[in-house]
Amino acid sequence: MLYTANHTNQIAAFTGKLLRDRFGKGPESVHVSVGNYAIALHIRNFIGPVEKFLLNQEEEKAFRYTRELLMESLLPELKAYLEKEMDIRLEEVYYDWGLHNASGIIVGLKADQTIEAEDYAGREALHNEVNRITGIVQKVPRKVYSWWMNPKTLIVVREGILILIEKELISTGFDEVLRTTKRKLEKRYFEEETQLGGILGRTLADFYVDWDFDRDKSVIACTFQD
Repeated sequence: MLYTANHTNQIAAFTGKLLRDRFGKGPESVHVSVGNYAIALHIRNFIGPVEKFLLNQEEEKAFRYTRELLMESLLPELKAYLEKEMDIRLEEVYYDWGLHNASGIIVGLKADQTIEAEDYAGREALHNEVNRITGIVQKVPRKVYSWWMNPKTLIVVREGILILIEKELISTGFDEVLRTTKRKLEKRYFEEETQLGGILGRTLADFYVDWDFDRDKSVIACTFQD
């Protein structure tokens, strides 16, 4: 199926309405990209008064917990809409929020799609840097692959990154604590200890990361300035 601007506008409108219905306030915009392997929904200026209060009180844990609960109820409806109305069947969904600018991203990997290696300028150097940083904070991934969703959004997938202590924490019910800790740690290292934008000759705008612990898999989404 060929996805036109009309299709992506429909997806953006539906997503904006879902967010508004669940959170009481919709985002300023939702930019939708549909590719061979995935769909990405980049959400801008999305924060309600209660959430803003929580962050002002440095209650990031409460903020993220609230969003996790609401996203758990929202995502099945979004997936059902994409499958029924847009013929997009998703196998996995990842999401993350940038607290400094009230932005966020939802990345859905398509079902029954084998991701093939895509070459682009700086790909090998970027993968080497992803391997290096991931090896510092946990272990070198078993596999890394990446592709551009659009001219400003790069998706990086890592497989086989969990270490034994992390697997034990997950099995004993500490997965959300682990997710929060890993998110802070990885973002700090990727943003402070490497120059992903420099490798690609771009200026990094936002860095998002999420995990599927059951699959031992992680998705990184990098957005760049014009």
